[in-house]
Amino acid sequence: MFRPTSKEERFFDYFIETSEIICKAAELLDDLTNNYVNVNEKIKSIEDAEHACDSIVHKILNELNKSFITPIDREDIHLIARELDNITDDIEAAAQRFSMYNVKEVRPEAIVLSKLIVNATKELKNVIFEMKNMKKSKKLEDKIIEVNNIEDEADSVFMDAMAKLFLTEKDAIEVIKWKEIIDFFENTIDACEDVANIIEGVVMKHA
Repeated sequence: MFRPTSKEERFFDYFIETSEIICKAAELLDDLTNNYVNVNEKIKSIEDAEHACDSIVHKILNELNKSFITPIDREDIHLIARELDNITDDIEAAAQRFSMYNVKEVRPEAIVLSKLIVNATKELKNVIFEMKNMKKSKKLEDKIIEVNNIEDEADSVFMDAMAKLFLTEKDAIEVIKWKEIIDFFENTIDACEDVANIIEGVVMKHA
């Protein structure tokens, strides 16, 4: 098997750069839920992060179209790029709902989920960093498992949040608002796991 050149390895560097922006967006969302002031300004910062992520994803896809040799399968590069983009899309969508729905107070469950999003994106960044040296990495498998574990924890929090929402909230409009917001929180963590699982498949191909 060929050894990727530094030029070919730029795709890994793009993935790392994208993951750093994703972590920033997650931290901004966490700040929004924990310090619910200056809401529109904070949402704007999250939107800026999402646009930055879009820009790198477009760069990855453009480079992919021009590249004859790639360090991993072309379809895997494309899929990872698209799934990374989905993470910031879901973070942005969740944040925007706070303004769109004129949310006055953040539910505790959203605060818990936002922290899990921070944890999941940090572990995913570690996965992507280790991916560049997948042949030699001794941490990659454990980092992938950690993302899966966070997603399992988030599933439990999500189910409890939904049960509590429908059990305790008497205002139907509030139920509709928060069901959608919580859905986007869960979708974000699911997207992190999706990327980790794709990378796990890539590692198996190149084992």
